[in-house]
Amino acid sequence: LFSLVSFCVTSCLTFEMKVLSLAIVLASASAFTVQNPGFPRSSVVVNDAVANDGAKEIKVGVIGAGRIGLVHLEAITKAPGVVPYIISNPTVSKAEAAAKTYNVPKFTADAMDVITDPEVDAVWICSPSQFHAEQIKACAANGKDIFCEKPIATELSETVEAINACNEAGVKLMIGLQRRFDDNFRRVKQALDNKEVGDTIMIKLCSRDPAPPPFQYVKGGGGIFADMAVHDLDMSRFLAGDDPIEILAVGSCHIDKSIEVLDGSEKFDTATCLVRYPGGVQAMVDVCRQSSYGYDQRAEVLGNKGMIQTDNVYPNTARIYKNDFTGNADMPYDFFLSRYNEAYVTETIAFCESLVNDTPVPCTGEDGLVALIMAIAADKSAEENRWVTFREIVEQVYCSSPTECELLAQSDLFPEGFKPVSKPGDLLVPDVDKQKKQEGGLMFSLSNIFNTGSN
Repeated sequence: LFSLVSFCVTSCLTFEMKVLSLAIVLASASAFTVQNPGFPRSSVVVNDAVANDGAKEIKVGVIGAGRIGLVHLEAITKAPGVVPYIISNPTVSKAEAAAKTYNVPKFTADAMDVITDPEVDAVWICSPSQFHAEQIKACAANGKDIFCEKPIATELSETVEAINACNEAGVKLMIGLQRRFDDNFRRVKQALDNKEVGDTIMIKLCSRDPAPPPFQYVKGGGGIFADMAVHDLDMSRFLAGDDPIEILAVGSCHIDKSIEVLDGSEKFDTATCLVRYPGGVQAMVDVCRQSSYGYDQRAEVLGNKGMIQTDNVYPNTARIYKNDFTGNADMPYDFFLSRYNEAYVTETIAFCESLVNDTPVPCTGEDGLVALIMAIAADKSAEENRWVTFREIVEQVYCSSPTECELLAQSDLFPEGFKPVSKPGDLLVPDVDKQKKQEGGLMFSLSNIFNTGSN
């Protein structure tokens, strides 16, 4: 009996110490400040046309009033239990126009006004990629839950820092990988989960844009793997339901010869990847920056009992039948927002539901991290003309603390005590949803102990 009581007391004290430690982390996080990442200062303007009815709802802010920002903002207005409260954009007239269109009470030119607003519970980051990491860290420091368009950051070490900033602060972080929420891809995933085609043997994905982007977009964009193929690489992992092992990638230029002067995979407008997964599962991805017949986005999975595949999405189902032609009356959608509009709306509503119901987010920071690692590995494979394991990329990351990380070149002298990790998740502090699950499991165990002792 004495041993049982001692164990219970020790367990309770340990749990209380964990709670106290979390409180200390949150208190120190609230003191963390980040300089305004690239946006001009501007006073917040209140949209007087919007009245506050006093109902208790989750208030959200949106950073960025561009195309993606407006898609998410419109979806937020349709989600139950969540209301848009403030929107920012460097060109404040765009923020003002969005506020008037969607009845948002406040607008500003400064993203930090959104992040530091005491009324805001969660923030949607729809700004240019170079601002994402610092804005994520600032949101975490101010206790805001976060939805962020991919990528989390352009550098791997900074990506780990941003995710850990959220996990240490105990805030939710969801990454926008919208294809996971497309009805076509979700149906394929459902079929695989339910073994409708048996065990997976091979996954095929293609992504071909209607027209190549301009030279200035490609230059400095990170290359075809990070900028374009990352969606397909993530989808292969989503469908495989497991972390990848290694990748072989090749690239070439066929469409716009002007980009051949660029560095790395920026000089490619066409690329192919072969990814190996556990159990011998193979995934093949092909991407091209031009398709003469519209936006080509398809998936196919071969199982040992059948096959499932998707077709492109068309504006309508009309078909023409003639003596010299039979087929769709119109071409597939030729713009990504048209093709994936419903997917963007669905992912936004999914995060809103996670906020309202305090449930785990469906696309985590770790998902965003692995997608970036896959893109980096593909780039390395194409450059070195060899298979590259994903652990090679992960092992380059050294963190002196969860939010202080750097990449170590092979020639660098490893810091004292440095032990490389091979799995992306090992670089991360458990996120808030995992923490709650762990604490819930501990409380359940303690409850069972005390209930058993009282019987």
